[in-house]
Amino acid sequence: MSNAFNRFNGEKRNLTDLLNIHLIQSEEKTDMPNDLPLTFDDIEVDNAYNGWTNYETWNVALWIGGDQGLYNFAKEFASYDDFVVNIKEVNGDSSIGYQTPDGVAWNDSGLNHSELDEFIKEL
Repeated sequence: MSNAFNRFNGEKRNLTDLLNIHLIQSEEKTDMPNDLPLTFDDIEVDNAYNGWTNYETWNVALWIGGDQGLYNFAKEFASYDDFVVNIKEVNGDSSIGYQTPDGVAWNDSGLNHSELDEFIKEL
């Protein structure tokens, strides 16, 4: 396919049009219910990140769980808040004392502390 277009019955159609045509033809051939979504816009998308509340919480957990040094350090604490206080004290002005290598602050307002507390306890 070039530029996300394909030939269908001699006409140029985009992928959404092709899916809609396919779904309509499928409904004509089967006893499927008519309330199926016909476009991608009708499908609900789960905005969670790999089971975490949001990107920020996922990113923090990713770095703590995936970096050996952060993992070993985090195992020493009973809560995420304890981890945050201590990582700042240990690392001083180093950027790792304030944020993940991806730039998410350890104290970002979007973090789900309950999820991170549970995560820290499971390490």
